[in-house]
Order: sequence, then structure tokens, then C-alpha cells
Amino acid sequence: MDFQGKAIKYGDNVDTDVIIPARYLNTIDKKELASHCMEDIDKDFKGKVKTGDMIVAGYNFGCGSSREHAPIAIKESGISLVIARSFARIFYRNSINIGLAIVESDEVVDGIVDGDEIKADLTSGVIYNLTTGKQFSVTPFPEFIQKIIANGGLVESIKKGALK
Repeated sequence: MDFQGKAIKYGDNVDTDVIIPARYLNTIDKKELASHCMEDIDKDFKGKVKTGDMIVAGYNFGCGSSREHAPIAIKESGISLVIARSFARIFYRNSINIGLAIVESDEVVDGIVDGDEIKADLTSGVIYNLTTGKQFSVTPFPEFIQKIIANGGLVESIKKGALK
């Protein structure tokens, strides 16, 4: 499971209310949610994110409410992977459930700055900073998590019989 894109970096305690503000929760349309992703913390996010890019953040990413809308908005915006020092528990589970890849690593967060080009191989557990040439080890995704991500989430994986 490989991902490649540029890093968009944020700090600690990025909560679900800035990932997708509550004023937009009157829709379940994924494209609409994505169009407002991160706008309260980064007005330029929508214009700078490209498919495959990765969010790199500090501690407690996704804290706040338990809404699935937050990881849905991130994934639909084109973000392929979120790397953080730590995640709020419910955000972590919701991300896997909807098929958004996430990784915890202090070392990776310390070794990446905004705009760096990153390549991640989550099958082998290696993340490369292509801008600096640095390489980092992370815990590889277990096979069943890889299947969930590859199939677009838990529900889709079950529908496809991919978790047998």
C-alpha cells in the first residue's frame, strides 16, 4: 500500500470542528464536505491540496466530536494519508472505518516540514521524505487494515467479502 504526495503540516489538537465546521454538517454529500475541509484552520487548503497529498500533524489530531464527517472530508479532499504524533481514539477508528489511512509517528512528524514530498509504503512500514532523503520506519499496516483501506472502508470491505 503505497502513497505519494506533498506534506501539508499542522500543529497539535486539530479538532473535528476545524476539519469540517459544524455549519456544514447538514449534508452527507462527500464532495460538499470536502469543499469545506480545513477552511477554519487553513483558508488555502482547498486550493493547495492535490490528490495523494498527506496531512502531517502533532498530538491529538481529530479531537472533539465523534462525527465521521471529519475523516470523510479529509479523504474526499484528496488526502491519501494522515501522519500525526497521536490521534483522538474515535477519529482513529472512524478513519479506518471509512478507508482513510493514518499513521502515528513522532519521528516522521519531526522529520517533515510543510511542502516536503513524501512517499509512504505502509505494507513494509517505511516512509520516505523525498525532499530531504530521510527514511523512517513505522509499524506496517496489518493485512486486514490494508484490505479495509484498499476497499474504501469497513462497510465496502464487508460488501465485497474482502475480510473473510
